[in-house]
Amino acid sequence: MLTATTRCETPNAGKYIQQLCKHFAHKVEVAYGEGHGQCRFSCGTATMNAGLEELAIMVEAADTGALNETKQVIESHLARFAFRENLQPLALARLRRRFRHGACS
Repeated sequence: MLTATTRCETPNAGKYIQQLCKHFAHKVEVAYGEGHGQCRFSCGTATMNAGLEELAIMVEAADTGALNETKQVIESHLARFAFRENLQPLALARLRRRFRHGACS
């Protein structure tokens, strides 16, 4: 698995997680609660956590193409929901390979 992570400063992290999860729940499997959310797309998974003044996002996917697609979906929708804050494009760029137990790569 490949992963990319980022953090962005916002006092509305919990609100955005809830909005994103409710929006995507019509199309994909989601799970969310107070300050946490996860969306499982066909291309990858986005996990979001709200801090006091920040939103942390981790995207996981099987390959680079799927990772980029998942990143784009989250980035574009977050930009739409957070338009009042004019958030900068997310720097979901710290890429690393994760090995799943029992998986061969």
